[in-house]
Amino acid sequence: MFGLNRLVGTQISPLMDEWLATNTTSNAPLNAILSTSEKDIFDEIYQDAVINITGWQEEDLKMNFIAFVLKLGHLRNTLHYKSYFEQTIQATVEGYFLKAKTDFMIAKGILEVPENPYFHFQEYKKQRDPSGDPTAQLLEAFLIAQEKNKNDNPLYGCTIIGKYWDFVILEKKNYSISKSYDCTDKQDLLEIIAILRKFKEILETKLL
Repeated sequence: MFGLNRLVGTQISPLMDEWLATNTTSNAPLNAILSTSEKDIFDEIYQDAVINITGWQEEDLKMNFIAFVLKLGHLRNTLHYKSYFEQTIQATVEGYFLKAKTDFMIAKGILEVPENPYFHFQEYKKQRDPSGDPTAQLLEAFLIAQEKNKNDNPLYGCTIIGKYWDFVILEKKNYSISKSYDCTDKQDLLEIIAILRKFKEILETKLL
């Protein structure tokens, strides 16, 4: 309906390559990336996910795992942006009224009212189901954010389906999706945390 185009292969956005380029390698010790206290949290949630994630419901996944990953990703509130949970955003885009509820959003805002969204998490599900497609819902939130922001800045986000995390960027009408990261793989989980920290750097140096 909105003429969005997915970039794949060699067409994938250079911004995605920039975002996913972190300082983690399979040989890097955890303490080179995480502090002692962060490593303790990392080890605990990693083991918990390996054992329990297939049986977690949506709220279990949020409370037992995702909340701690966000903390390790350093996505803390600042004077310039803050985190919003379960927020509904809406706008009229190209003549169509769109309304989306985001599970987690980083935006500039006043108190509980988000004004300029930068980042969205969408769909903490065990698996895809007929009630909705998380990528489509994320793109809908992106379209609303484009209309609210009134600029050409790219939008960043992530879909989470069970143990799999996919990172997404929308630039105007083109979007790119990363490979899937398995949070029950220790190296992938470390990469997820590093990618979230990289977004914080991108936000504060390029988007604000």
